[in-house]
Amino acid sequence: MPEQSTPQSLPEAPASPAAEEGVTAPDPGGLTRRRLLGTAGATGLALGAAGGAVGYAAAPSQASPLSSIGADEVMFHVKHQPGITQGLQARGHLVAFDLAAGAGRKEAAALLRRWSGTARRLMAGETAATGDTGVALDAGPSSLTVTFGFGNSFFARTGLEKQRPVALDPLPDFSSDHLDRTRSNGDLWVQIGANDALVAFHALRAIQKDAGGAAKVRWQMNGFNRTPGATAHPMTARNLMGQMDGTRNPKPAEPDFDRRIFVPADSAKDPAWMVNGSYAVVRRIRMLLDDWEKLSVTAQEQVIGRRKSDGAALSGGTETTDMDLEKTDANGDLVVPINAHARISRPDQNGGAAMLRRPFSYHDGIAADGTVDAGLLFVCWQADPLRGFVTVQRKLDRGDALSTYVRHESSGLFAVPGGAAEGEYVGQRLLEA
Repeated sequence: MPEQSTPQSLPEAPASPAAEEGVTAPDPGGLTRRRLLGTAGATGLALGAAGGAVGYAAAPSQASPLSSIGADEVMFHVKHQPGITQGLQARGHLVAFDLAAGAGRKEAAALLRRWSGTARRLMAGETAATGDTGVALDAGPSSLTVTFGFGNSFFARTGLEKQRPVALDPLPDFSSDHLDRTRSNGDLWVQIGANDALVAFHALRAIQKDAGGAAKVRWQMNGFNRTPGATAHPMTARNLMGQMDGTRNPKPAEPDFDRRIFVPADSAKDPAWMVNGSYAVVRRIRMLLDDWEKLSVTAQEQVIGRRKSDGAALSGGTETTDMDLEKTDANGDLVVPINAHARISRPDQNGGAAMLRRPFSYHDGIAADGTVDAGLLFVCWQADPLRGFVTVQRKLDRGDALSTYVRHESSGLFAVPGGAAEGEYVGQRLLEA
């Protein structure tokens, strides 16, 4: 788990534009999530009055207006797909699909067209065009984002081998890998995130239903983060080890951010359809929490190289103070251990390797061996996975103190094209080239 983690508050995208022509279908009965929001408060009061004891127990004590969290909306038609530079979302679903037997380029194009139309509608706070489940009728957009990518195997399945990026070559094996191949890779990948669990689930069901007979789910992983507003002021999130996890991520304000995270227009090694896109590495990293929690706080801090209380480097200062890699204690020992995770994963210790992390935590109950099955759904974004994730993970593989307490159990690499322009669907420049 490289240290460059995701900041809690990256800039939000502006409001969504008007509906895309030819994609938005008439809403059945004139009912939309947006229209329902105006009557939700009154309906809640009526139920509370008429429902007696049941209504009192099930409903809030008083009606509340739609909060800013529910009203936040992310645009679908943007330069880079949504779900990359937005801040951490409270709930997420990662899903990989394989194309069905006999499905090819034509079916894939139709599927991406359906998926894009559904994503645009739901991100704008509208209902699905057909077969809406009603799960999110009384909720706002809640910062919903839906992001689409292509796996290595997609290109052979669709006869587009010549368009497959070299950067999609399989990731190398690492000594910490204990990979379940059935929960790795896939032809297509979808990332869903929102600040409301029901809004996220609603989008998940809509995407699964839209797949129809064209694709089937290969694997699905469900995650969560701290809910925005849960702390007295915005701050870096913590992971399930209790460590602040979001200190050294590259920031959009940095002058070289775009070239490190997104494929530039003048790229000599990437196909034209990947311009403004990015490469996502997805890893399910199980945290061996039973072992980790036996360590003292001091021992945990030595493993990470940062204080648990405030995320500051052991060399001193605050969370954002540069780490002093040469500082020693009274005995002449390095204050930040030579194998500390934060030291090894620093960009300046890896040739400037940069990746933008947007992880989710997960908890899948108790494993068959009786241990807690919980950890991190690691998602990182970069213009070049070989120079980004692979460079850092190879360094970690050779001596990261944290490796004793984590296990990489699934893996995937996906090419995520740039955002769809008005009137386009995601991946159209590849599928209709």
